[in-house]
Amino acid sequence: MAKVLIQEAASWRLDEIYRYTRDRRGTEQADRSITGLFAAFDGIDTHRTGSSPIPADFGTEGCFFRYERHFVYWRRLSNGDIGIVTVLHERMHQIDRFQDDFGS
Repeated sequence: MAKVLIQEAASWRLDEIYRYTRDRRGTEQADRSITGLFAAFDGIDTHRTGSSPIPADFGTEGCFFRYERHFVYWRRLSNGDIGIVTVLHERMHQIDRFQDDFGS
């Protein structure tokens, strides 16, 4: 089974999501949100978490799925592991933020 590796940009985004949720909805909700995201990450390799290919407009290969109000972008790494590239809120301008985080 492939490992799930949180890449640097995704790590920053997860921290932001946690802090934002904690400050507005409390620690319990922030914990539930992050725990849910990580459960979804763990379901990628077994296809329990359904994903779609990243649209060609984004100019890179990989997949994404929606979790609550966030889009999770990931790609298969050269060793077969799964790299979580970034996690973006539905209101963020997807292409600009995505390209920043993906290094495109």
